Amino acid sequence: MSKSKVAVLKTNPEAVLKDIERLMHLADFEQCLDKNKPVILKDNISWHLPFLSANTTPWQLEGVIRTLKNSGYKEIYAVHNSTVVTNPYQGVVLNRLAPVYKRYGIPEKNIFVPQEIKWIDYRPRAKMRAMYKIYPDGIKIPEFFIGKNILHLPTVKTHIYTTTTGSMKNAFGGLINTKRHYSHSVIHETLVDLLNIQKEIHPGIFTVSDGTICGNGPGPRTMMPVEKDYILASADPVAIDAVASKMMGFDPLQIEYIRLADADRLGSGAMERIEIVGEDVSGVNFGFSVGDNLASRIGDACWFGPLKGIQKLFFHTPLVGLFIFASFCYHDYIWWPFKGKKIQQDLRKNSKWGRLFVSYPA
Repeated sequence: MSKSKVAVLKTNPEAVLKDIERLMHLADFEQCLDKNKPVILKDNISWHLPFLSANTTPWQLEGVIRTLKNSGYKEIYAVHNSTVVTNPYQGVVLNRLAPVYKRYGIPEKNIFVPQEIKWIDYRPRAKMRAMYKIYPDGIKIPEFFIGKNILHLPTVKTHIYTTTTGSMKNAFGGLINTKRHYSHSVIHETLVDLLNIQKEIHPGIFTVSDGTICGNGPGPRTMMPVEKDYILASADPVAIDAVASKMMGFDPLQIEYIRLADADRLGSGAMERIEIVGEDVSGVNFGFSVGDNLASRIGDACWFGPLKGIQKLFFHTPLVGLFIFASFCYHDYIWWPFKGKKIQQDLRKNSKWGRLFVSYPA
């Protein structure tokens, strides 16, 4: 198996748009994304509230769109997903992505609106580890995705259930949508299944990950944003997740979804099989850790701990509404107003990236 290429650059607010273009060329995006096929931009809205490090940044989105247009890609779409605790309509507005889409004339579609995107039955050619547990009556995917390139726009951050989250996890919302709530006990296997499906339905898969402000702690929402000034890109979702994980201070092959994908030869999870171009990050270690919050402690008990045996009672009956409501209330009405909002206010005032965020239209 030949080495996978991951491009990494250090950047700053004044140069970030040009640096994203250079980054994408370093990672050979034109060899990956077929110019004769449409490109889907799959942004990452982990939280509808404007929390830098959790969500795709406006400069990440703008840099990618400019690069695609400058390189002759004509048909570009944005596709948004919904979750049980995240409002995508608020998310693209509060995170200042909506004006970027409008400025560059990018049509937006929502996979949770049947009039915009139809979900169809799909039988993968690859053997599935977990998807038939989530879809016992048959796997469904968005028909709109088939035959189109996909470009993922995650951020570099930790995650309470997968340790780190990036390219592979970004397919979760797009291909599972609200069914995602039932897959946490088999989350690592699910991400590998989704990568198999992506490889079957997309002519090209590419990722540009924003590490200008990274997320440390119980992600993907209740984190501490940390300025790191990095951007990453690759045509290999496994390799870019491995490099980002290594930079955060984790052993990539100790993270189950990376290990499984590497073992199945869906990409390179071992650092010795990855060629890093651009910046030398061999000595980089952010020293990140995941930790816990109130929501993750309850989730751990239900999905992985002593209550795992009766999780169907919680998540496959009307009781699931209580968990959804509790998570929504905790994050939006306790953690955000008492902690998260001030973190973001300080970031906008004292960080160069926070000031760049404010410079984008609200």
